[in-house]
Amino acid sequence: MTAAMTRADPRGSLERLTIVLAQWCPHCVPLSVKNGKRLAHELGIPLRILDIDRKTQIQEADRLVREHGDNVPDYLIPQVFLERSDGSVQHLLTGFSEQVPRTAQAWRDLFASEWLRTVRSEARP
Repeated sequence: MTAAMTRADPRGSLERLTIVLAQWCPHCVPLSVKNGKRLAHELGIPLRILDIDRKTQIQEADRLVREHGDNVPDYLIPQVFLERSDGSVQHLLTGFSEQVPRTAQAWRDLFASEWLRTVRSEARP
């Protein structure tokens, strides 16, 4: 869990969840796509998937990771971001290079976090 997730963000309303991924990555598909759909549904926002192997999506994926994520050469995927209506972005999760169960645990930790409980209540009118 990132430092930005220690408390709810009082800025703009929730706008969308974005996952930067690749279709060949077992940490991404189906694991992160399934969990991303669940999280977006719980928050009542759309899910956007940016595939680093699609020419039409790589530039935006790279920008999001560079400006808000864990940016290193040949960065790790998946990376998950919560975007708000005021343009602010919170980095929520980066997959691990270890075995897939480690990334699955990161998703479980996110779903169990106090931060997410607070954001869920923010998402409800």
